[in-house]
Amino acid sequence: MSPESIISIFLGIGLAAAVGFRIFIPLFVLSLATHFGHIPVNESFAWVGSTSTLIVLAVATIVELTAYFIPFVDNLLDTVAVPLAAIAGTLVMAAVLIDMPEVMTWSLAIIAGGGTAAAISGTTATTRAASSATTLGFANPIVAVAETGGALSISILSIVFPVLAMVLVVIVLFIMYRILKRIFKPKK
Repeated sequence: MSPESIISIFLGIGLAAAVGFRIFIPLFVLSLATHFGHIPVNESFAWVGSTSTLIVLAVATIVELTAYFIPFVDNLLDTVAVPLAAIAGTLVMAAVLIDMPEVMTWSLAIIAGGGTAAAISGTTATTRAASSATTLGFANPIVAVAETGGALSISILSIVFPVLAMVLVVIVLFIMYRILKRIFKPKK
């Protein structure tokens, strides 16, 4: 496997992880980077860099960000966000995997991309549900800011420094594991 292929895998996993926090921010960042020629995408995903896709993703990002700052609406969004994150994580991973056989591209995209996005999205949904239950939703905007910051920073880091983004994703997954462990800790 070439170094370029390994970098594209790191890029894909980083973007997929960011999708787990917010679905449209990483897609928008990928569209921007592709539109301005910063990163190449798989030939079948060339549409990602089009002006019309860029505009649609910008609007979708604004709507998503706004909706997550409304307590209890954010919980409703989580019911659809987890499965959509798995799909979007698969797609962003497949989009950036270039020069690989198709079966390998889609296998990696489904397992690494979709799996990473679903794991993070499921954890954030659980965290938000716990926040809603313990603070009646008053802390949810703080959770939303943290998730938005995570999505934006991991997305940009993935585009600029994919290896560093991969390290950050491993750290984030470990922290999320610890959070879930604390939330679901058996009561004595």
